[in-house]
Amino acid sequence: MIQTITHTAIEKIDQIRHLIGDTPIHNFGSADASVKLSAKLEWYQIGGSVKSRAAYFIIKNAIEKGFINEEIRLLDASSGNTAIAYAAICEKIGLQPTICLPENASAERKSILEKLGAEIVYTSPFEGTDGAQAVAKHMAETEPSKYYYADQYNNEYNWKAHYLTTAGEIWRQTDGKITHFVAGLGTTGTVTGTALRLKEMNPNIQIIALQPDIAMHGLEGWKHLETAIIPGIYDSNVIDQKLAVSTTKAYKTIVKLAEDEGLLVSPSSAANYIGAAEVASSLSSGHVVTMFPDDASKYKEVLNEIL
Repeated sequence: MIQTITHTAIEKIDQIRHLIGDTPIHNFGSADASVKLSAKLEWYQIGGSVKSRAAYFIIKNAIEKGFINEEIRLLDASSGNTAIAYAAICEKIGLQPTICLPENASAERKSILEKLGAEIVYTSPFEGTDGAQAVAKHMAETEPSKYYYADQYNNEYNWKAHYLTTAGEIWRQTDGKITHFVAGLGTTGTVTGTALRLKEMNPNIQIIALQPDIAMHGLEGWKHLETAIIPGIYDSNVIDQKLAVSTTKAYKTIVKLAEDEGLLVSPSSAANYIGAAEVASSLSSGHVVTMFPDDASKYKEVLNEIL
């Protein structure tokens, strides 16, 4: 019976592959035509965020290896976007994930997860995703026959998703002319996987990693690595430079991008723009590409505060 379920799930996961990735790229105007700045609009895929890439490949691998089925649930910790991606994908293929979610996650995230049928286990609002990871690990160890702990922070299919999809898309969309890739550090999968593949295509491409300027920040999904648990998939060797971004400036930039570009983005997307624009301003020529992980639809509290 389980083999039949697994075979059906494999067929279903393959059938929704077209809903993952292939996101459009937005080119920003510049007075200096020799320096280009672009951003991948990652909300144009199932789940509405960049996390759909990692979630898809993590789920696909788990199904193919028999780690999850109708009897064994996928279990993971998330601040929100990966959780939604898991739930959206699982809903399409007839499975139900269990998500350990910090209790202070936004009302929008909680509502979306509930509508998608995910089982939610709320964790301490004071411990963030580090605390959620501890709870998920304990649950998996306590009931191994019920849960498969996907562990996105240490799952190789997190970074492989970007190695296999994001980097190639950027290469094609820039006609191979990308010179700098800039992105924030959270699970670190986006930076690690994209950087590894881009550097294979052109070793001269510079990788700039962004992180919050302080430990107590408001950039949901990002990690201040000096004070957080460093993900096992993080590869510092692919990074050429690090820059810090403030939450306050990111919030102000949300307004700027709405007014100047007609893009209503999340705080992390705005923060990525700040880092990419800083890099672009230091160049005499080049093409800087960053990621806009998600739009502002799940950040009504932030928008009410700044708009």
